[in-house]
Amino acid sequence: MTDAERLARLRLIRTPQVGPVSWHQLMMRFGSGEAALAALPDLVGRGGGKLRVAPADVATREIERVAGLGARHIFSDEADYSPLLREVEGAPPVVIVRGDTAMLHRPCVAIVGARNASAIACRFARQMAADLAARDVTVVSGLARGVDTAAHVGALGGHTAAVIASGIDIAFPPENAQLQEKIAADQLLIAEQPPGTEPLARHFPSRNRIIAGLAHGTLVIEAAPKSGSLITARRAGDYGREVMAVPGSPLDPRAQGCNLLIREGATLIQTVDDVLEALGPIDARMVREPVRPYAAAPAGLEAGEGERHRVAELLGPTPVAIDELVRQSGCDAATVQLVLLELELAGRVERHAGARISRL
Repeated sequence: MTDAERLARLRLIRTPQVGPVSWHQLMMRFGSGEAALAALPDLVGRGGGKLRVAPADVATREIERVAGLGARHIFSDEADYSPLLREVEGAPPVVIVRGDTAMLHRPCVAIVGARNASAIACRFARQMAADLAARDVTVVSGLARGVDTAAHVGALGGHTAAVIASGIDIAFPPENAQLQEKIAADQLLIAEQPPGTEPLARHFPSRNRIIAGLAHGTLVIEAAPKSGSLITARRAGDYGREVMAVPGSPLDPRAQGCNLLIREGATLIQTVDDVLEALGPIDARMVREPVRPYAAAPAGLEAGEGERHRVAELLGPTPVAIDELVRQSGCDAATVQLVLLELELAGRVERHAGARISRL
């Protein structure tokens, strides 16, 4: 990949109107970041919006800053990108990493849980991570207080990958600064946000989807019913990955989320053997499709004003499945996707999990 193409791709994803789904659609339609960037003004204009492309100098400074931190950008069609993460809907077009990405090509298990976890939960997470690492499994977590920290510490003797909600140069929580640096130096640290980005609340759900996407299965150890850990577990389920939970006392609010997951069908876990049994023959799961470069779609696909109107009229504030829009509009799937892409680039619609979309 040329430096000019890397710069164009980065400018594309740093453009405010372009999200992960629209980035991938632009790449599939135009075949390269440079071609997609050149086509943006026309696409945004059709959707009735105004274009605010990320400036080239801003993207250049980010590339230089990342390199200065001893990190690097990895795009979704590059060999070092996680093959499991590449498969999920809305996968990050680019991640910033420090460390050994080879561990993402091993079996991976995510361990997540409460930040205010009990001492016994932290001990269990630490031991479970150590046992998985001893079986050559990469332990993935989010470097938060409580269960996440215990899981990373337990797996330090093997392989562990930490996904953070901030820029790769920001340590959060502050007390984990030394652990974060050790993981970056000896293991793997992953960030989606540009350097200097503080860990804002809106970044954590995005971080959680990466944790779920990196792993063959997600294990939850203590979690409240509406916690971020349950969001990660539900994302794992949406991605067709194994969801596992450690049961706890019904009198402990921190156990209610895990007990709820088990009631809904998650696998009950007590030992590392339970985890490996739930995951089944991991070796067979490691066979993925080879990385394929983006190629421009055949020319000629355009949406007429009538088709744009029909699709837009079906949208409302409640998220609707894109398949439903195809059925009700009478348009083919490619045309509906093109109209939605134009509307998204114009800032008129919002995408949701499960291939759903709503009008803003």
